[in-house]
Amino acid sequence: MTGAAVRAFLVMVLVATPSVILPGIGADTKQMVALVALFAGALTFAEYNATYPSLVEFRDAPPFNRVRFLMLCAIVLTLSIVASAKGSDAAFPRLFEAVAVLVGQALDFPYSPVRLATLMMAEGASDSQVIAVRTAAGTAYILSLLSLAFFVLIFKLRGWPDRAQAFNVWVNLPTFEPTAGGDVVDRLERDARANLALGVLLPFLIPAVVSLASIGFEPLTLTSPQTLIWTMTAWAFLPASLLMRGIAMGRIALMIQEKRARNGALSGAVIPAE
Repeated sequence: MTGAAVRAFLVMVLVATPSVILPGIGADTKQMVALVALFAGALTFAEYNATYPSLVEFRDAPPFNRVRFLMLCAIVLTLSIVASAKGSDAAFPRLFEAVAVLVGQALDFPYSPVRLATLMMAEGASDSQVIAVRTAAGTAYILSLLSLAFFVLIFKLRGWPDRAQAFNVWVNLPTFEPTAGGDVVDRLERDARANLALGVLLPFLIPAVVSLASIGFEPLTLTSPQTLIWTMTAWAFLPASLLMRGIAMGRIALMIQEKRARNGALSGAVIPAE
């Protein structure tokens, strides 16, 4: 219960971070953010306090969810600091803004995800609005790549998941039904490939979807600080999370194959006659 309460509190802090850092947030917005934070915290507490989860995957296979949460925190916190630098004379936010602008410029080349992210802007957007989207997209994307590289490094060095502990497929994959039909290894490998492919394509697909969904909105509405932060966070976090999930499911399929091979070798061993 203590661990679930701590996780719920951290999730609530994460949801409220942009409203706390950004200046000029109205009372109504803060109340709405507080409501969303309470709902997210309650959901997190229920998932981690329950014996059998219903939504959260890899609950008992650290540090999978910890890396994802740290990635989400890094993106939201960095984008919030960068957005708060506008109109501020403080050196710390201005330093973050300068680095973020350089990152956005470096990643803004033809057909790059950052270049396509600027397509989410409505027609007639000002240069400052395009720069804000490019800066946020570049910062969020590089942070997601660094987090993904960190997970792969842990995956290789520590041999995720920990072999010293039993891995329960039902608890760690509550949305995956092993008995739904077909061989479980084939289904895991198929889902792993689908997640990897979707994770690679999603940074290119999201701008097109958002561009179509935002028809009729003014550029200022689309690039307001909170909207920009959460849109760019989702744009960068979801593909990296799917790539991590694909890598993890491929690893589980390999573990099941290895266990089957060991069991087959033991059952097929010939016992020498006395």
